Amino acid sequence: LSIYLSDYLRVLVPSSSVFQARQVRSLHRSAVRAGAGGIFVHRDTPDNNPDTPFEFTEENKKRIEAIISMYPEGHKQAATIPVLDVAQRQHGWLPISAMNKVAEVLEVAPMRVYEVATFYTMFLRQPVGKYFIQICTTTPCMLCNSDSILEAIQNKLGIKVGETTADKMFTLIEVECLGACVNAPMVQINDNYYEDLTPKDIEDIIDELKAGRVPPPGPRGGRFSCEPAGGLTSLTEPPKGPGFGVRSDL
Repeated sequence: LSIYLSDYLRVLVPSSSVFQARQVRSLHRSAVRAGAGGIFVHRDTPDNNPDTPFEFTEENKKRIEAIISMYPEGHKQAATIPVLDVAQRQHGWLPISAMNKVAEVLEVAPMRVYEVATFYTMFLRQPVGKYFIQICTTTPCMLCNSDSILEAIQNKLGIKVGETTADKMFTLIEVECLGACVNAPMVQINDNYYEDLTPKDIEDIIDELKAGRVPPPGPRGGRFSCEPAGGLTSLTEPPKGPGFGVRSDL
């Protein structure tokens, strides 16, 4: 896109013009999710092939029965996403054998399951660490200096985007908007959001995880949720009541 934009500026402002087009800064682009989604097609590996052992636990079999019961009879396929989620939570990621098992349980062609697993980035088709760090670097977070958070993570863990630590504890990837823009910069670690971060905050969070403790999620800057950082600017008084502001002569 930055190439096209540069070409556009050259046409719009020719070099012979009194105005000179400035060099256009490359637009931000997230790194390929090498540590998670990877390529869309499957390639057999020693730990990811149709013979990779996978079977749902008895507890998860009951959970799947409960999930399927919420859909109309004859529409098991509608439960593909939640059942894939159960498989991923059990195994940590989704080998093709797990996807095949989901297809078997839902009585659908395996391709119907592959289509879903390769479309949604929340499904991880390659092994990841125990703590899966997804850092948002989309515009709001970038403007709030998410680059400093990314740098702190990389320096703390000694890995780059798309890599996993040698002890298999942490995987780091860069993602697009996670929907917590007002609390930027932020990261998602497994199911938890950590927001209003500073480099020290993320270092402390990693230390807690290394010690086997899960830090409380949410904003780290003193906010309860996503209220204005400087305090409320509206709705600061109790409601006036249903008759407030109605003309009495009508």
